Amino acid sequence: MSMHVLLVEDDRALRQTLQSALETEGYAVTGSGSCADALALLVHHPQPFDLVVLDLGLPDADGSELLAWVRQHRSLPVLVISARHDDAGKVRLLDAGADDYLVKPFSVQELLARMRVSLRHRGVQVQTPVTHYEVGGLQIDLARHTVQLHGQAVRLTPTEFKLLARLARQAGQVVTHRQLLLDVWGAEHVDQVHYLRLYMGQLRAKLEAVPAEPCWLLTEPGVGYKLAEAED
Repeated sequence: MSMHVLLVEDDRALRQTLQSALETEGYAVTGSGSCADALALLVHHPQPFDLVVLDLGLPDADGSELLAWVRQHRSLPVLVISARHDDAGKVRLLDAGADDYLVKPFSVQELLARMRVSLRHRGVQVQTPVTHYEVGGLQIDLARHTVQLHGQAVRLTPTEFKLLARLARQAGQVVTHRQLLLDVWGAEHVDQVHYLRLYMGQLRAKLEAVPAEPCWLLTEPGVGYKLAEAED
């Protein structure tokens, strides 16, 4: 299973850029744009988080308040990202329990490196992210965002690929409706299961020989969906 990252950043464009980059590296990422939403995800998300990447300048509270809550209730590593670069502020956040502090702007490679260090310091076993999936004639390259079926390229929309990739990172395991809606569409769409049914139908039409009798994109009635376990 991929490492699960909670990315808390109110700048939507930056959040989407970082989320896409981390997912390309094989991480499962859930994005949030506010302190209240991030707190709700920490409490209620069905898949536990392995690490929090936390911006300080949130619209409803300072990120340091969320850091304080995490330190009191969770043992997760927290990597702070911020445009604030004064030394006193950095020291204060590190003393408050942040595992690292990264000043904007930064490269994705530096963020990835610091994430790995933060996980190791917390004693979390850093798993090799899932970047490739193959079963039967279906091949998914998560890093290159490509899908092949029996050697032929399959064109997917960005949302179709994001849904398929999310299932591939947890292949062989059921991912709940709520979890998929959170991770692919965001917290504001967690009750809109029809989104999921529509896009699963589109994926099956493109990937399954008989969409009504799928071999790979499987339904767990009343619970969610899973992608068949990858071949060794």
